Amino acid sequence: MASAEIRIDNLSKTYGDLTAVDAVTLDVPAGSMVALTGPSGSGKSTLLHLVGAIERADTGTVTVDGLDITALRRGALSRYRQSIGFVFQRYHLLAPLTALDNVIAPTLPYRVPYDRVTRGRELLDAVGLAGREGAVPAELSGGQQQRVAIARALMVEPRLLLADEPTGNLDSRTGRQIIDLLVRLRAERGTTVLLATHEQHVAARCDRIVRLTDGAVTEDLDLLEGESEQETLARVTTLRP
Repeated sequence: MASAEIRIDNLSKTYGDLTAVDAVTLDVPAGSMVALTGPSGSGKSTLLHLVGAIERADTGTVTVDGLDITALRRGALSRYRQSIGFVFQRYHLLAPLTALDNVIAPTLPYRVPYDRVTRGRELLDAVGLAGREGAVPAELSGGQQQRVAIARALMVEPRLLLADEPTGNLDSRTGRQIIDLLVRLRAERGTTVLLATHEQHVAARCDRIVRLTDGAVTEDLDLLEGESEQETLARVTTLRP
């Protein structure tokens, strides 16, 4: 599967007097896994929303595989959103639907060149939920619900996966299982992953850590090949709190 290359140039977004993203310039190579870190309110989620075209920037550009998404009109924006995967902290599963139906639901309004049910089952198997296709969200743990959300995000075979605090509502053990899953899926599928997290052990599993403070990039740390998670954490903890 092809990966997406992201180029962010002088991107800004304000809400009234609040600057959520402040002149951010950032390149994310195809196939990489990059963590956006920083305290609450630092602009992590807003930056993801701008890359995912959930919100529009005030100034600057976001280019994905040479396509300037900040210049797209409504129809083209809709097609772009359909081509990426988004994983949210709160899962956003539909309570009355089964795990399988939640996975295939986003594709129902569109024609697709594959059998939805077959692909949905394959993806639930890939995230470790074979046999739970008929369970509704209330019958699943938080970690299992996040696995369903990841399978749903992969339904369109995205070249770009955006994850907003994907372990934020989970205990530490389950959170590690979810980041293990994302790392494995990235390796198997070649998907570019851009995730927001405030958890250092999650960021340490990525290729690179970009720290935001008050909407601006204040640190950009490439992780070393062959470095253990413990060694990475020792370096990450030297960053400003």
